[in-house]
Amino acid sequence: MTEQPTGPGNGLEWFGNELDAALRHSGKTGAALAAFTGYKPPYVSKVKNGQALPSPEFAEGCDRFFNTSGYFARLLVRVSERGHPGWFVPYVNLEKLASRIEDYSNSLIMGVLQTWEYAEATFRATFPYETDDQIKTRVEARLARREVLARENPPLLWVILHETTLRTLVGSRAVMADQLRQLSADAENPHVTLQVLRSLTGAPASGTPFTLLTTDDGATVLYTEAMGQGHVTDSAQMVSHGRASFERLRASARDPEESVALIREIAEEYDR
Repeated sequence: MTEQPTGPGNGLEWFGNELDAALRHSGKTGAALAAFTGYKPPYVSKVKNGQALPSPEFAEGCDRFFNTSGYFARLLVRVSERGHPGWFVPYVNLEKLASRIEDYSNSLIMGVLQTWEYAEATFRATFPYETDDQIKTRVEARLARREVLARENPPLLWVILHETTLRTLVGSRAVMADQLRQLSADAENPHVTLQVLRSLTGAPASGTPFTLLTTDDGATVLYTEAMGQGHVTDSAQMVSHGRASFERLRASARDPEESVALIREIAEEYDR
């Protein structure tokens, strides 16, 4: 099977088309693929029809089923990165490897926790001239990042949300209500901790958002972002500064239980 340098604008359709072509070429069925990989037939059907992003395990199972040399695993990486600007791809790759992710968000909710409608609204505001397909590709790429929370050994995710992120109307009141309910549901995951930094607390320890990513060996990098560019650094001085800022933010924020209660309260306000 020959890899092509480009594919459809819709990354899910790209993977699905390749899977469908492989099934037809081999004369095998989706049911047989489902049985071989341990996934249910409806899941295989959704992937084949471009309606779901496959998991890394499923892509590797496809390679064993079709006896390909890692083609589907590599294609999944390309599809997952599709829709991200080039400068953001290094962060996405680091996020996949992290055993601990600590994030401070002060304007928009962290991408890995966003709902489809919330993500779509942010992209439509940022890229008003893009087509529906282009926006869809961006949203798919962002939501694909949730895969890190579903893997066998998910990272410990600790997110501090400035109250502004909860009060800023993104999309509509209904979109915000659904987004905050999703945050509340995510907080039930034992690997996810959310804290809210109330506006009345005063000046925060950081005026800009940032993320600390730590791998199994204890190495930590600091990710920061400016308009049109992102920066990853492993500078001991910068990481230490980021760590100190995060600890001060954590100390000033509401505790996790109070924070989730506040998130639910604000969600109800949007519903009204």
